[in-house]
Amino acid sequence: MTDQPLVQSPEAATDAPKLRRNLSIWEAIGVSVALMAPSMAININPQGTVGLVGRAVPLTFAIATVAVLLIAYTFVRLSQRFHHSGSVYGFVGATLGARAGAFSGWAMAGTYIFYGAVTSMAAGIFLTREIVDLGIWKAAPDWLGFPIGAVLLALVWFLASRPAKGGTRLLLIVESVTVTLILIVTIVIIVKLLSGDAPAGQRFDLSVFSIQPGSDPSSVFLGVVFAFLSFAGFEAAATLGEEAKNPRRDIPRAILGTAIFDGVYFIVVTAVEVMGFGTGTKGLAAFGTSGSLLGDLGGSYVAPWLGHVITFGATISAIACALACVVGSSRLIFALSRDGLGPKAFSAVSERHGVPNRSVGAVVITIYLFIAIAWFGLRVKPFDLFVTSGTTGTLILLVAYVLATIGAIKLLFFSGERLVKTWEIVVPVLALIVLGYTLFRNIIPFPTGAAIWGPALAIVWIVIFLVVVLARPAAARRAGALLLQSEGLATSDRR
Repeated sequence: MTDQPLVQSPEAATDAPKLRRNLSIWEAIGVSVALMAPSMAININPQGTVGLVGRAVPLTFAIATVAVLLIAYTFVRLSQRFHHSGSVYGFVGATLGARAGAFSGWAMAGTYIFYGAVTSMAAGIFLTREIVDLGIWKAAPDWLGFPIGAVLLALVWFLASRPAKGGTRLLLIVESVTVTLILIVTIVIIVKLLSGDAPAGQRFDLSVFSIQPGSDPSSVFLGVVFAFLSFAGFEAAATLGEEAKNPRRDIPRAILGTAIFDGVYFIVVTAVEVMGFGTGTKGLAAFGTSGSLLGDLGGSYVAPWLGHVITFGATISAIACALACVVGSSRLIFALSRDGLGPKAFSAVSERHGVPNRSVGAVVITIYLFIAIAWFGLRVKPFDLFVTSGTTGTLILLVAYVLATIGAIKLLFFSGERLVKTWEIVVPVLALIVLGYTLFRNIIPFPTGAAIWGPALAIVWIVIFLVVVLARPAAARRAGALLLQSEGLATSDRR
């Protein structure tokens, strides 16, 4: 991938399929927040970390928050200059060349597809837990999460085939209400912990921000993967660059605002969760087997009915996140295919709804294949698919982040034009260090047993699309010309 970076052109292509420019900053935030799904993430993602770091779950989220803010610098600076439905594809293509951009685009599309499996399984797990707790089917098997997730995914397909405008507003409203309830429960738990009125004698304990004695400090970076999973999607607003009314102002604000709020949210709430369950062996075991972390805490610290409400809210959050995953991935595939680096059929835009319906269908069908293989082929539990898909998607995502950050460094500091203050190079360099070490620690030493699937699938996805991109230099050159002319990459376009 050594082709030259694309030089910007003031002229835009007029004959390529175009998306409708009708989204406000709040609707852009809606996609980022929905894809991060903070109410879903906080109820299940920390469980993927507790087995690796014990009580130090909040520490992993604190490290991830710092890393995400460093990475956000890249996306803010690039989205101030470019607006493109391909997000990372457009950003990396404009700075490192078309082939690097195409590889990044397919990597990010893969991340969103794997996250679609993660979120549909989370919704299935939450509803299965509610079916048991409400006595509807007390002996409901674990595999029930698969058909429930599949049915909800059909709803996602329908919603994703309609304009993003109304859907993103609804997603933001639902997520906001659920997050508000979670914050209320969090405050109640803190008060009870501080007053000594907590169930089972739990207490306020800041040791959750320290590594347990005898633990390997580097293992924290294994747990950071699931913290990154919770943040994944903070940059999703960038895929709406061709649909936002004022992309160079609204998209950067949406990205940075989402990263800051969710960083504070995840650190505080995960700390309260671990304290609420307890930092001892028994408490951490209960934490790891909970069907809904805030649902269980809400039920024991406040009232049983509130626990059910939060779990249902987290389920809706998971559905919303699956929708955002499909929207984000379909836009990437649309952009790649429009430029000749994917099947031509996926570059079509529905005349009625103004969205890439065929790309949407391809994404959802791929997620269905993952569910079918896990359920009928491997016969694993929904949580196993959740963990494997989460690990796979996050590792692929980190590779895309690395390329985007390198591209930003090249554009901002080595393009021959003074675009930002020189000292700012420290920010993306620190981001590269954190990303690089996290990837290294999750690959070396290579996992064994069931843990092998996440890294292995990530490597397979990366290798396949690396070969595809490198094997089609002519297609990459054509894509470069189209990317050059794209409205989203014309720096003189100030609409």
